[in-house]
Amino acid sequence: MCSELVARVESLEKAENVPCMDDYGDHHSSMLTSQDLLLIDLLRWFVNSTIGDASRSKVVRVRATGFQEEEKEKKKVVVVGSGWAGLGAARHLCKQGFDVKVIEDNEGCGSGDDVCIQGFWHPYQNIFGLVDEIGIKPFKHWMKSAQYSEEGLEVEFPVYKDLPQLPSPLGPLVYTQFPRLALVDRLTLLPLMAAVIDFDNTDAAWRKYDAITARELFRMYGCSEKLYRGVLHPLLQVGLFAPPEQCSAAAALSLLNFLLTHQNDFDVVWCRGKVKDQIFQPWMDTMKSEGCEFLEGKGEINFLLDEEKGCITGVACGEEMYSADAFILAVSISSLQSIIRTSAALRTRDEFLRVLNLAGVDALSVKLAFDRKVALPNACNACSGFDDSFGWTFFDLNVLQDEHKAATTQIIQTDFYNASQLLLLRDDLLVSKFTTYLSNLVKGFESATVIEYEIRRYPRALSHFFPGSYNNMMRGSTSFPNLFMAGDWIINRHGSWSQEKSYVSGLEAANRVVDYLEEGSFAKIIPVEDAEQHIQALRGLNRSLNELVAQTPLAGFFLQ
Repeated sequence: MCSELVARVESLEKAENVPCMDDYGDHHSSMLTSQDLLLIDLLRWFVNSTIGDASRSKVVRVRATGFQEEEKEKKKVVVVGSGWAGLGAARHLCKQGFDVKVIEDNEGCGSGDDVCIQGFWHPYQNIFGLVDEIGIKPFKHWMKSAQYSEEGLEVEFPVYKDLPQLPSPLGPLVYTQFPRLALVDRLTLLPLMAAVIDFDNTDAAWRKYDAITARELFRMYGCSEKLYRGVLHPLLQVGLFAPPEQCSAAAALSLLNFLLTHQNDFDVVWCRGKVKDQIFQPWMDTMKSEGCEFLEGKGEINFLLDEEKGCITGVACGEEMYSADAFILAVSISSLQSIIRTSAALRTRDEFLRVLNLAGVDALSVKLAFDRKVALPNACNACSGFDDSFGWTFFDLNVLQDEHKAATTQIIQTDFYNASQLLLLRDDLLVSKFTTYLSNLVKGFESATVIEYEIRRYPRALSHFFPGSYNNMMRGSTSFPNLFMAGDWIINRHGSWSQEKSYVSGLEAANRVVDYLEEGSFAKIIPVEDAEQHIQALRGLNRSLNELVAQTPLAGFFLQ
């Protein structure tokens, strides 16, 4: 019946010289009356709206009344990058009805954000909401963790949410176990809270503290040498991927502010397998079912510019070119630097040229299989010492990852950050070095033998927040009105960190596209939980004092 109706309409159009449905002109046959034309147009409308033949342009014209309605063509968005930021932006835009294409990273979805094993902290509420929405359960339960130095166990972190709640920062001070750190050393952390309170994530706060190193910050606020060596040094080496003397004090305070303003903030869960397999792949599958198209990122990326309008018109990837109405760049610092070097359009803007002043951090991941089981006190561990230039972590994969749960061998993954000096070493030398490290820390490894190993090198894969880097980092909007940025290194005011910040920045980029194209609804972003009331009160008092000081005659005279 439906096919017969379509055929009847087409025969009427040909026989009576009626313009075809996809003809936007105003021509019509003088053989038909206005009533005949109205009847045929109504028949067209019924065919289009009821049958929905995708091969025909859905245009309704009623000539007798002059009414015309057209179904709008989907606006196009291209997202470069398929990590937390890129997929976050692409999925929301796809749900809003846009035609979305994602140019994947060189090694597939999530490759840029699946470097080493990273935990998911309690404040990652947007990511936790995402996995619930997708309907997956990628995380293990909340776990204890530990920190080591070359002298042995330094800190054991409990699951804080299971303990009576204390005002921040008393919970971490009271409940955390410090086998080698005296109370007097722990108390030297309290003066540092003045800087945490002063740092309110504003542009002024970032510029104030970005000029000095994290080590200088700790020295200024009187942290003891043992607190620094046993706790703060390894914490930043793992959290910021570099030693404190190479980290911005602003970045350190942002991280501490994110993790210390509530007792539960330091609780962490871990993925029950590779993040790429457990989260990114099912996430991608969901997006494909919603109409998102994924493209292999092969070849150089180059953006095309309409110089008259000042807008980006397309992105070339190797020999392919994709045009769109809006674009999102959601890649790492080192990837963006490569794109800038090959894209004449981006090189015309200072904001992109300044990115060339930024740097990435080298990482190294070594997976070891031992011939016998070794009992580890904790499945998740951070470590410093042995060499002050790099920090590292080691994980019991028999406990963390489902695929190794039943293994009769001991599977350990060790991840190294700021590992430039390690990347060039031969694999056998790396294995020998790291088994020696493990033997010095955990009893039992000295008698175990490595029977298999896997080594992955990640040059410049992680963001380096060095002193002075803030001035060269980009905002979410650019001087190209239809090009937007996302990633864990993009400046925003959400207050999150690492994977959560990357995902949130992707949602923010999607919202900027919605605003620019004036279509769709904004993504809902869960804000970082407000600080506890006493922290807020102290911040308010500190802000008032700063305003008073700013009004004094010599306020701008001295170097800040």
